[in-house]
Amino acid sequence: MSRQIVIHPEAELDLADAYEWYDEQRSGLGEELLLSIEVTLEAIRENPEQFPVVHKDVRRALIRRFPYGVFYLVEKEVVVVLAIFHARRDPKHWQSRSWPKFPR
Repeated sequence: MSRQIVIHPEAELDLADAYEWYDEQRSGLGEELLLSIEVTLEAIRENPEQFPVVHKDVRRALIRRFPYGVFYLVEKEVVVVLAIFHARRDPKHWQSRSWPKFPR
């Protein structure tokens, strides 16, 4: 069963920051990041349990070609993306975020 993806506002900010940084490095690279993330989100949507649990109930899907992970919760009817985070950043930053409540 394919679930709806809900992106937490802070994860949207993570993505915007990453896009901007990569596009400053080379024009068009930010778009390549977005495409890689879209592919990963589609894989999550189709089979969210395929990726490992890394903290409590939070799972992580790594992005191909870029050192980022998508951190998400699998809820009853939706997948909630909590963070899109660089692999070298301190995970305590995303772990301290308030998590939205959805029925499990």
